[in-house]
Amino acid sequence: MATGAANLRGYLLVTLCYWAFTISDGALRMLVLLHFHEQGQTAWALALLLVPYEIAGVVTNLASGFLGARLGLKIPLVLGIALQAIACALLVADSAQLTLTYVMSTQVLSGIAKDLTKVSAKSYVRELAPNASGAGLFRLVAWMTGSKNTMKGLGFFLGGALLAWCGFRYTNAGLAIGLACIALLAIAMVPRIEGRKATSLRSILQQDRVMLWLSAARAFLFGSRDAWFAVALPLYLTASGWTSLSVGAALAVWVILYGVAQGLAPRVGQRQGQQRPDYQGQEHRHSGHAAGIRAVRNYTGLLTLPLLATALLVTADVQPLASLLVGLCLYGALFAITSSLHSWLAVSLHADERTAERVGFYYAANALGRLLGTLLSGYLFARGALPGDGLAYCLFASVAAVVLAMFATGMLQRSARLADIR
Repeated sequence: MATGAANLRGYLLVTLCYWAFTISDGALRMLVLLHFHEQGQTAWALALLLVPYEIAGVVTNLASGFLGARLGLKIPLVLGIALQAIACALLVADSAQLTLTYVMSTQVLSGIAKDLTKVSAKSYVRELAPNASGAGLFRLVAWMTGSKNTMKGLGFFLGGALLAWCGFRYTNAGLAIGLACIALLAIAMVPRIEGRKATSLRSILQQDRVMLWLSAARAFLFGSRDAWFAVALPLYLTASGWTSLSVGAALAVWVILYGVAQGLAPRVGQRQGQQRPDYQGQEHRHSGHAAGIRAVRNYTGLLTLPLLATALLVTADVQPLASLLVGLCLYGALFAITSSLHSWLAVSLHADERTAERVGFYYAANALGRLLGTLLSGYLFARGALPGDGLAYCLFASVAAVVLAMFATGMLQRSARLADIR
């Protein structure tokens, strides 16, 4: 009983730290994007400004899986929060010092910080609930992921609001101080999970076909989101006359609703028996995973419907803002369920001790998808003669990424069946 209570306390502490970090991450994204857009930077320049953040994420996810396995999960968690505090503190510099090169270097730190924190926090779920499986593990993963995205939405709103109310420098100073306090809390109270000395960096890259195809599907899935979300949508709204406060609020509402939908994903699955990952025991393990993979395939395919409809309506200039609101909210709900199922599969497909390594590799693919989506978002939006044209290009690119995600999911199904036979 004591162990169960201690694990619950540890899980809640890790979640609190992850929430605080995620609020800062969403706020920092809005601060950088909107502040430098106000300074006259183009869409392509803003995309390049965010690229170091995403590149750092690809490398860091691999390294954090290695560090989590070798050194335990607490060190990467604390280090990630501390690096984010440093990144925010560096942005308190005078405006004359805030060159693109300087800001890009802070985004490298922030990208490293994000993925150190994320991989550690999500690996803690499996370690602090080692007996959770099937629907129980799905609920824990979905709740942490959904609540994290709700916090990120709150961060988007705070970033836009505080930029309007307090300015760039003071907001970053406040974020740095708050993160430093969270890092101290993590040092003092988060439980330590011991590492394994036998782990090597090479083992992070040695993944089976099931994890490789799951990671590929994840990369294309998140590429489809950021192709329109990372740069194009906020700049389109700004070009339509929205203030930084209203842009931050709009993105916040979308991400918060997306987070709520992720948290509800297990209930959606339980209403559909064929998509219900609630197996108990080894004899039902493969059938439970097969149901989860089928659900990923189905929900991924559904994503094309709101994307295509929205792209066509924006292209035809038929109530573009209303079309965006409806279409992207439908996309967000479907995407949230798909993402939760993905995250559950990543931590449950293999019942061994290599959780940190697999999660690190999987989220490296996630970061690669965000990187490609961000580049497409800035490049295609800049190619449009009008803001609506650029946004439509991004939405069509998103449809193409979803089609590739469907192909990767089909290969995942095939690989999983072959693994079950063996």
